Amino acid sequence: MTMTKLKTRLLAGLTAALLLSAASIYVAEAQAQTAKAAAEKKKAPKREPDVIFVPTPQAVVDKMLEMAEVKKGDVVYDLGCGDGRIVVTAAKKFGVKAIGFDINPVRVKESLDNVKSNKVEHLVTIKEEDIFTLDLSEASVVTLYLLPDLNVKLMPQLAKLKPGSRIVSHDFDMRGAKPVKTHRMNSNGNEDESGEHTIYKWVVPWEKE
Repeated sequence: MTMTKLKTRLLAGLTAALLLSAASIYVAEAQAQTAKAAAEKKKAPKREPDVIFVPTPQAVVDKMLEMAEVKKGDVVYDLGCGDGRIVVTAAKKFGVKAIGFDINPVRVKESLDNVKSNKVEHLVTIKEEDIFTLDLSEASVVTLYLLPDLNVKLMPQLAKLKPGSRIVSHDFDMRGAKPVKTHRMNSNGNEDESGEHTIYKWVVPWEKE
């Protein structure tokens, strides 16, 4: 083999190796970009939240759980859990299993931080979910702070709860379902005829209005 042919073959081999290396780098970068895009998509809300986050005062949280008659063995679901204060309180005060659901990843992170700081990870689970797609059958207590039309939208799911399950809602009723109890109070926990805060309670199966 002449020196010229040898040089030609060596150059061809080097060129092929460089092309293969460049292709490998391109594929790796493309895979990294795809993985990054998938991660960012996962962090984004599945859809826009139905309501803005307005925290429930702690006194109202305490009264909601009291009216729900939470006891050992109950499972509390908070639909639209915000910063997780209801499920954290249920776990700390009553030692029950509690699950919070929120579609907003920002709220989910806040809830997870709240759970961790209160050391109730063994009792409380936070999930990023669309509440209108949930199977609620495991719950014996459901807490709500939504709007009236959203409460109504949830009624087919809530109606499938076990008999005797309790539903409590902060400030908003559930048209078509007669509450067994209504309580008005202020943010300090005192009864207040001005109705600054109202809590509604239903027991499954509820009485129709």
